[in-house]
Amino acid sequence: MKNSIPKVAIPDSKVFVIKQLEAPYFDPIFHFHQEYQLFLVLQGEGTRFIGDNMKPFKKGDLVFTGPNLPHVWRSDNCYFDKTNNLKTTGIVIYFHDHFLGEPIHHEEEFENIRHLLQKSVRGLEINGDTNRKVSKMMVELLELKGIKSIIQLLKILDITANSPECHFITHKHYVPINTEAETNRMNKVYEYVMKNFKQKIRLEEVAAIANMTPTSFSRYFKSRVNKSFSDFLKEIRIDYARKLLSEEDMNINQIGYECGFHNISNFNKQFKKVTGDHPFHYRIECLKVQIEVDGNF
Repeated sequence: MKNSIPKVAIPDSKVFVIKQLEAPYFDPIFHFHQEYQLFLVLQGEGTRFIGDNMKPFKKGDLVFTGPNLPHVWRSDNCYFDKTNNLKTTGIVIYFHDHFLGEPIHHEEEFENIRHLLQKSVRGLEINGDTNRKVSKMMVELLELKGIKSIIQLLKILDITANSPECHFITHKHYVPINTEAETNRMNKVYEYVMKNFKQKIRLEEVAAIANMTPTSFSRYFKSRVNKSFSDFLKEIRIDYARKLLSEEDMNINQIGYECGFHNISNFNKQFKKVTGDHPFHYRIECLKVQIEVDGNF
């Protein structure tokens, strides 16, 4: 297992770092670091884990995370198969809270940005028009140098700080797991589940991976992820089912089995419990949206 805590991403000679990432898949290791991070997905799909939150991601996903908030954007399993020739692309910005020196902590002009940095410790998902504006500015920032690049970063932070379209990601009472031992443990669990959720997964198997008894693991997992392991596994499977229902031609019975449900009535029941809808109705709504987007009436 490689170190969960990467080396400092920003050299002493720079105020911040911006990179365009291109690889078959995003780094699959659950980790945390001291820097603030703004990450935009340009290409690729999968599931992101931030603190105690889990959510599917796709093109346009834009997230701002504060220091020591564990996170990973794990690409779908198909991206790890070299024969698929798939690719992920993203833009990431790293900076410290002292990138403008002491004034950012005290002066009135930086009050909004200061509050934004404070809120980022729970992670912020950026949506709507703010997402579109900031995404465009991040692409532009790749080409800027010197003082113009710093001004652009300040504009990005100012727009984000003043937007009502930024929403907390982790729960209010989230307990950080900002130690290497804990992130390594959770990374092993996430990796195992994401690789094997289509098959039956026993609690004893996952507890053994975490080097804990089933009872201790159940308590530990719920305290860190804010849900039981069984609910977590169910949501992983339902998220994958939603993806298949919106993109694939498989019938609903096949999709249920493909997602790890070996009883179609149970699949329908659990899908409705998580989404509030029946798989058939969900597929119809996805088709309606796609027709509206394509303009094929």
